[in-house]
Amino acid sequence: MAGKTINGSCLCGSIGYRVHGDMGIFQYCHCSRCRKFTGSAFAANLLVAPADFEWIHGEQLLGRYELSEARHFATAFCTLCGSSLPWLGQTGKAVVVPCGSLDDDPGIRPSQNIFCDSHASWYLEPASLPQYAELPDKAK
Repeated sequence: MAGKTINGSCLCGSIGYRVHGDMGIFQYCHCSRCRKFTGSAFAANLLVAPADFEWIHGEQLLGRYELSEARHFATAFCTLCGSSLPWLGQTGKAVVVPCGSLDDDPGIRPSQNIFCDSHASWYLEPASLPQYAELPDKAK
């Protein structure tokens, strides 16, 4: 999707970024590292070219954590609110954008699930569960 521009930010709004041009690949990652970092069943990430990414404000508030043995994993976060934020992969070929930090619709949808063999044992497909527009009443 060439030519599109979307913005993203952390929960407290202290850090902002922009993705422009090609939205890249949108995927769900079920690896144990992504589950640990997100605290969820999987990470929803866009992978974009570094040339299509820019920090708008607050970059000095970014924290970063890397595992030396992990070629394709790192994390970045706001040091004030802890929100997961984009990070440049160790190869320098892609910026991983956590989709939960997007302020705008990227205009593309997930195209694949990766590392499915290490999915959480408790994971259930969301569509298989009851759905509520808001917080449901307590069960009686």
